Amino acid sequence: MPNLHRKGLVLEIPVSQNPNSTLEERTFVGSSVYNWLFECHGFLHNAILILASLAFVLYLAFKAKKSLRKLSNGRSSIMIAYYGCLWLFSLLNLVWSCLQAWECTPGKELAWNILSLLTTSGMLFMEVSLIAFLLQGDYAGGLEDLTRPFGLSALVVGLDIILKALYLFGFGIPLFIDSNEESHHMKWNLWFIHRLVLTSIYGLILFMYHSKWRERLPARPAFYKYIVIMFILNALSLFASALTGHGTGFGYWLYSTTIVCYHSFYLPLLYVTFLADFFQEEDLHLESVYYSEMKDAGFFDDDWD
Repeated sequence: MPNLHRKGLVLEIPVSQNPNSTLEERTFVGSSVYNWLFECHGFLHNAILILASLAFVLYLAFKAKKSLRKLSNGRSSIMIAYYGCLWLFSLLNLVWSCLQAWECTPGKELAWNILSLLTTSGMLFMEVSLIAFLLQGDYAGGLEDLTRPFGLSALVVGLDIILKALYLFGFGIPLFIDSNEESHHMKWNLWFIHRLVLTSIYGLILFMYHSKWRERLPARPAFYKYIVIMFILNALSLFASALTGHGTGFGYWLYSTTIVCYHSFYLPLLYVTFLADFFQEEDLHLESVYYSEMKDAGFFDDDWD
């Protein structure tokens, strides 16, 4: 700040300390947006996750009024609980998808690991509980039937969270940060075992579909397709974990691809498999009622002439 001395008086002329502050602020914002979209995993990875997760949440919101009406009329404790969990974990997955840049941001490692742990555990809870419902043989509607699979799922996911927390906070292994993937063989050993268990379970259910125990499973093609898709996805992730644990670059790319597919499409797949038919039953019932009324009124008598 220059001073002009005149007759013992000091005349101060204010000068801007940072004349380019607005430009620098805009540059910083632009840089942040660029890093959020293009850095870390790249634009395609981030765009698929964000758009797929956002599209499913918007779809749930569009169907919310109709779904809530159906749930209130049906009063199925399983469907109410499942629908609520689906909303919760879909929103959590959307937040996780939008904050991908945290994985590569210094100082955000702890927050990213906690967010990833919560998101993956929530989706695993949905996955395990659906397997439990499948092994029950059919839809269940009572509170007692709801308690068993949800209790089993909570137990399995709780043990999974404890194990992963031990790796994260006990051993200091960044399970959900893959920027230095070759230096943590214990991490990939854990993911290999995790995928091996899931692949084995889905493989066992596929075997049951083609064995004398098939009658114990629901006779619904949608469930069979769900099991096939999840078996293939987990088998690929198992193979990718084994390759990445040995330092193979293709294994890391394949593993990242399976993660994108899982977080982008698993919740919509679960909705189509388990909930979509339930919400459509009211429409099918109304169509059947309208058809019966029109038939009784003689609207279709000419078809027999």
